Amino acid sequence: MDETTLEPVELSVADALHNALGKDDIESAREIIASLHPSEIADIIESIPGRERDNVWQLVDAELEGDVLSHMQDAVRTEFLENMHPKEVADATRDLDADDVADILQDLPGEVADSILQTMDEQNRQRLASILTYPEDTAGGLMNIDVVSVRADVTLDVVLRYLRLLGEIPEKTDNLMVVDRDNHYLGVLPLTELLVREEETTVGEWMEEESYLSANTPTTEVAKLFEQRDLVSAAVVDDEGLLLGRITIDDVVDVIQEEAEHVVRSMAGLGDDDMFSPVIVSTKRRAIWLGINLMTAFLGAWVIGRFEETIQQLVALAILMPVVAGMGGIAGSQTLTIAIRGIALGQIVKTNIKPLLIKELTVGILNGIIWSCIVAMIVIAWFDDAFLGLIIGVSMIINLLIAALAGALIPMMLKHFGIDPAIAGGVILTTVTDVVGFMTFLGLATIFLIG
Repeated sequence: MDETTLEPVELSVADALHNALGKDDIESAREIIASLHPSEIADIIESIPGRERDNVWQLVDAELEGDVLSHMQDAVRTEFLENMHPKEVADATRDLDADDVADILQDLPGEVADSILQTMDEQNRQRLASILTYPEDTAGGLMNIDVVSVRADVTLDVVLRYLRLLGEIPEKTDNLMVVDRDNHYLGVLPLTELLVREEETTVGEWMEEESYLSANTPTTEVAKLFEQRDLVSAAVVDDEGLLLGRITIDDVVDVIQEEAEHVVRSMAGLGDDDMFSPVIVSTKRRAIWLGINLMTAFLGAWVIGRFEETIQQLVALAILMPVVAGMGGIAGSQTLTIAIRGIALGQIVKTNIKPLLIKELTVGILNGIIWSCIVAMIVIAWFDDAFLGLIIGVSMIINLLIAALAGALIPMMLKHFGIDPAIAGGVILTTVTDVVGFMTFLGLATIFLIG
């Protein structure tokens, strides 16, 4: 018989680190941490319980602490920042981009952030001042002020000599910003043009009138513009057109990821909860939505209670009730997801609400007819009652129609009142489909079967 050699199972980095810490093998753990990118270290810290996070943090090189903090989720980062002395935070963030430092400071109480600013040198304080004046979820709060700007009337030769004098340019620089003497934004000079054009020509001959962003533009709109125009960077200007800074694609990717995580968590009523946040904190946050869900469940139970006598006379109704409500819930969730996505992407506007409603109602009617026929035939074969089959079929058509309408309108109404549709939409929709489903099915049964 041939002998086979069992290959050792390769552990994930997180498991290997966990095993090293469990064996008090500090050197191995330190080597694992040293081999990782700051973003990978941040991911590992987020994936382990709070008590072990401090042990891992102690193994992070002091020069990497700022980068690791900048890649952490807000909840986890705040946990570390609250336990750090202002001087430690200032030292850790000294070499970070201004926008990353601003993100970190905005996670702290005002007095703590002020203490950290006081420990910084004058140059770093000035770098942060323009960013901190804008909300975190705007282009101004997202921008980086490290930009290279040139005037349109100078030659490419002068620009090249200027760049050599600087010695380096900011990371992810694909364009130089072109401004006039008063720092008004005019356009961009691609680095490729600088390399291939004659040095005697001027910047104005080769600059491009690239898109720019107002400092007050919401970050969701920033992400949409980058996606639509395949941008790598974009200028940020104030209300008077003065150049303030730029936004690069890596910052936009972070915005997209955070928005996606927010939607997923909100739809479960979790907010921005950390995976290993304290038990009491997580319990409180989830208890609120469990309580709301309980109230809506009692509303559905109350509707069923109104038809207690009907159910007692025909037990089949109790068996079939979940079918009507469940089909309505699924159909409504499909429409709800489409509507929430459309709102998030800015695709739903006043002019297309009516066509969207007509489309979703049509889909609801067609699906209602198809599945009501199928369910009706099953019920007739199961209970040998053609009238019961007809009633459940009609109930399903009505409920799927209402579910489609509610799934489209609920997110729009919540958005109008400033409520996040991802958080409250599912709870309200479930209530609507359950109540309508129970009331329609049991009401028709009461009128035509019992009455």
